[in-house]
Amino acid sequence: MAQNYSHNVLKRFLHYRQCLIQFQRHGFRKVFSYSLGKEAGASAEQVRKDFSLFGIKGSRRGGYDIDYLLNSINDIFKQNSERLVILVGIGNIGQALINYEGFKENNIHIVAGFDLDPSKYIKRFAIPVYPPDRIPEIVRQYGVKTAIIAVPEISGQVICDLLLSAGIKAILNFSPILLKVPDDVIVNYVNLRNELETLFFYL
Repeated sequence: MAQNYSHNVLKRFLHYRQCLIQFQRHGFRKVFSYSLGKEAGASAEQVRKDFSLFGIKGSRRGGYDIDYLLNSINDIFKQNSERLVILVGIGNIGQALINYEGFKENNIHIVAGFDLDPSKYIKRFAIPVYPPDRIPEIVRQYGVKTAIIAVPEISGQVICDLLLSAGIKAILNFSPILLKVPDDVIVNYVNLRNELETLFFYL
C-alpha cells in the first residue's frame, strides 16, 4: 500500500513539475533548490525536505538534473503508466472533462462515461457513454480504480455508492455534496462555487 502523504506535499510536487517543465523549455538542464522554490512559492529548505521524502537526491554544487527530477515526479504520480478513469455525468462539466487535452498529455484516459439520459448514448462523444447500471461491467473490463463524479447533488451519494460497490477506490467529486465513503477510499472535492466564494472573501 502506498504511504500516506499530505495533500499539500503532493500539490507542491505538481507545482514543482510545472516549474521544471518551464525551466526545461527555456533550455536549462540543471536547477537549484532555491531557484525551483522561488518559482514554486516554497523555500529552498522545503524543496529539499519534500524531495528527501521520496529519496530524490541532488548535489549542493551541481543542483538537480531536471530530467531526473521530472522522471522522479512522474514515477510518484504513476505518469509513466497508463492511468484509467471513468466519468459519471455527461453534462456541461462532464463534456468539458471529456474534451480536456491536458489529461492525454499526462497519460490519463477517460475510458467511458455514464449518464441517465438515453439521448447521450447515441451522441458522438470522444468516449462511449452508457447507463449507470453498466458501471460494474466497465470497471471490471478495464480494471479501473478511479472515477469522476459530475452529477447533480441529489444523485451524488447514490452514484458514489454504486461506484464503491463496483470496486472504485478513488473519486474526484464535482458534485456539491460531501460523500460518505469508507476509510480506504480517497475523495478529492472540486467545488467551483466555494473556490469563487473564497476569492470574493479575500477581495
